[in-house]
Amino acid sequence: MAKVRNKQVILRDYVSGFPKETDMSIVESTLTLKLPEGSNEVLLKNLYLSCDPYMRMLMTNVESLLGLPSYVPGSPLTGFGVAKVLESGHPDYKKGDLVWGLTKWEEYSLVPSTQMLFKIEHKDVPLSYYTGILGMPGMTAYAGFFELGSPKKGEKIFISAASGAVGQLVGQFANLTGCYVVGSAGSKEKNKLGFDEAFNYKEEPDLDATLKRYFPEGIDIYFENVGGKTLDAVLLNMRVHGRIPVCGMVSQYNLTQPEGVTNLTNLIYKRICMQGLNVFDFFHLYSKFLEFLLPHIKEGKVVYVEDIAEDLENGPAALVGLFSGHNFGKQVLLVARE
Repeated sequence: MAKVRNKQVILRDYVSGFPKETDMSIVESTLTLKLPEGSNEVLLKNLYLSCDPYMRMLMTNVESLLGLPSYVPGSPLTGFGVAKVLESGHPDYKKGDLVWGLTKWEEYSLVPSTQMLFKIEHKDVPLSYYTGILGMPGMTAYAGFFELGSPKKGEKIFISAASGAVGQLVGQFANLTGCYVVGSAGSKEKNKLGFDEAFNYKEEPDLDATLKRYFPEGIDIYFENVGGKTLDAVLLNMRVHGRIPVCGMVSQYNLTQPEGVTNLTNLIYKRICMQGLNVFDFFHLYSKFLEFLLPHIKEGKVVYVEDIAEDLENGPAALVGLFSGHNFGKQVLLVARE
């Protein structure tokens, strides 16, 4: 029976403050490439893994509110990925199928068949897209913008973390809807993703003044990815009946004491709807989402920027890099080429 070495990225201990590469280590275990007798699990060979900001929250010893369990020190990280089925004890999956969904940061994973896995039917796009534009981040952008944002043609949209995995898509969806869209990111060269305007927030000491410059009539939809001071300035610049889908607050994840937001009374004056977004509530729309997006990708109307790191050894650096703006586009980790 074939035994293989199985390289893994494990969490060494719970993290406080900014995560460091040394919070994780690379270990090797061995695995028998055979399902236990009578098992209904699925044995996967991982091909691509997704590096996502929410993973930072799972590195803390607190009960996770994301619908995902926190990481356990000494065990591999879990996250979204693309994999090939090597063996399956469940009728929905068969050997050779390509799937995307929740897996572990290792070369081979044994996952319960009840764990969320989607079969990949459309293979005429890069497989790595299923960690991003056609996977969880794509669904997040789609659900947050269309379901929570309820955009109308001609509306004014502001997106923070605009070059990240989700932000770059929301900008393009806004464009397709006929909206005026402005993005903020952490560097100038990130501002190339089809936005009408973009700025580097690090170069703008007075964010309120900056937003008034780009949105003299105010903001209809703010797609929230960063929180903190950005949210505070945005609240002053929202229009009446504006919408704020809250996807993330990356500026707060590494702080031991979160920043206060002082302008919340604007929610009342302007009758703003601010709503939290958890993508797990929207996966029932996945086939509708593919119908909407695949033609746009094939026609080149939606582009997607990826930043691909190779080999599990480089996983910790790729993940930690998210919090210093190191990546341009969706950060992906290539584990194996099938």
